[in-house]
Amino acid sequence: MTSRPHLLLVEDERSIRDPLAAFLGKNGYRVTQAADAVAARRHLAGYAIDCVICDIMMPGEDGLSLTRHIRETSDIPVILLTAKSEETERIIGLEMGADDYVVKPFSPRELLARIKVILRRTGNGGMRQRAPDQQSYGFGDWVLKAGERTLVDRDGVSVALSTGEYQLLLALVTHPQQVLTRDQLLDLTQGREAGAFDRAIDNQISRLRRKIEVDPKTPELIKTVWGGGYTLATDVTRL
Repeated sequence: MTSRPHLLLVEDERSIRDPLAAFLGKNGYRVTQAADAVAARRHLAGYAIDCVICDIMMPGEDGLSLTRHIRETSDIPVILLTAKSEETERIIGLEMGADDYVVKPFSPRELLARIKVILRRTGNGGMRQRAPDQQSYGFGDWVLKAGERTLVDRDGVSVALSTGEYQLLLALVTHPQQVLTRDQLLDLTQGREAGAFDRAIDNQISRLRRKIEVDPKTPELIKTVWGGGYTLATDVTRL
């Protein structure tokens, strides 16, 4: 299964959100929808989003505040959806770091063209470039050295990890005590969506448990949340 750029569409009006998401999906993008900023923040924390399309005027936290949060915490590009009367808000949004805006009512094809331009600018065929993680993460009796891509025990002995195992463990230690679904884990590690019968995550979890758990059959670190996914059930310290 090939990777597709992952878009987060934040729009409180379902009559706009649903057909726009369907249109973008038909044109080769993965689309996660959010009806408000609260849901958007949750998706931003749990997925590897490549571009955010965000309405300015929403109940609760507005799109400008959400844009500020995104720019303070990441380099994810943001396209604002604005009304004709919101010229001041558009200027503020751009000053806050939004990459572009589209004025309502707009043609979905215009938005599509703007998304393509922004994603081309980020490189890698539309997938957002992420700087290599140089941090070390301590959890339980282990330290994951992301800069060296190595896992060591408390005695400093290295444990070999495959690329897939390393990426999966990195996703878990950077989201400690957070339930991550298979779809989220696949998105965070491989930039693709889960297939209906894709058990790659389950197999990698089993291999990781055999390497880091005292008793893999009764895991204390990587726990299964039935009907939800997996969670790293311990505190993580950035070293």
